This record gives sequence, C-alpha cells and structure tokens, in this order.
Amino acid sequence: MTQILVPLANGFEEIEAISIIDICRRGGLDVIVAGVDGKTAMGAHNIPIITDCLITEINANDLDMIVLPGGWGGTETLAKNTTVQSLLKQMQQDDKLIGAICAAPYALDAAGVLNDNYTCYPSIENKIRLEGYSNDQNTIIDGKVMTSQGVGTAICFALEIVKTLKGDGAYQTLKKEILAVC
Repeated sequence: MTQILVPLANGFEEIEAISIIDICRRGGLDVIVAGVDGKTAMGAHNIPIITDCLITEINANDLDMIVLPGGWGGTETLAKNTTVQSLLKQMQQDDKLIGAICAAPYALDAAGVLNDNYTCYPSIENKIRLEGYSNDQNTIIDGKVMTSQGVGTAICFALEIVKTLKGDGAYQTLKKEILAVC
C-alpha cells in the first residue's frame, strides 16, 4: 500500500493536518502520523492529536510521500528539527513526493527541497522568497513538490495528493463522495 507521512509538531494547523490524514485514508493511502515533540501533538488551537509513532521511528525508504501541515508554531519546529529535515532531503534524493501547505513550505525551503514554483499562506513568501511564488492557484505542483495555500484549500490539496498517488479515478470517486467543490 502507498504510504505517506504526516509529521506533527506542536502548533500544527488542525484543519490542514486532519484534512490531509482523513482524505488520504479515505482515498486508500496508508497515512502514518508521526509526532515530532512526542506521541501527543498539540495543535495551534489546543486540539491534541495522538500520533501513530515518533518521527525518529520513520525510515524514508518505506515512504512514497511526506506531507507537512502548516501552522507557524509547528512549521518552525519542522524547519529546525534535524530528523524532519533529513527525511525531506532523503525524499528529494530518492525522487519521491513532497508536499506542504500554508506556512509549511518554509520548512521545505529550510531543507533546500522547495522547487522553483510554489504557493503558501499569503505573507509566508516573504520568509521564503518572492521568486516563483504564486497566489493565484490553490495548489501548485512543481515536479515532485506540491504546495497549497492554507485551511480553505486543505481538502482540495488532499484530493490532489490522492489524484497524484492513486489516479484520476480514485480522485473523482472520492471528490463526488465527499461533495468537494474543487
């Protein structure tokens, strides 16, 4: 089964994380939720999530994709955490898929894996770079890197992940089942 990793650090954006986890699981993907700060991650709005494992237990060889949710507090941790940064670099080196939403492209940039064209939450581009930034698309796919803008684009972003990993048929079926307006 296709495996994706969603690492959660304290301060993550709950709607983005849960949308990615839920939609991808509904789409038939094996989603591993790994805690960066411990087995329980506290969201930006004080919603705790119990993770499947710790980030230190993850092997990039077992993954098909890594997807980072936003939330500035969590993003800063993801950008500084050596295990997360190493996983991102390994995923790029192995030509595997990488995704980030909202503020999280900042963590991709810190790892040196953010491709030329990207989107993010408006204003975060000032912490990354203006060149290649676009705010006129909800999700941008540049090579093996997929980025999206934020909470309001989370379901469509997750559906794009399903489409990329499972194909257009799975995407269309799931989109219809959940009444998505993407």
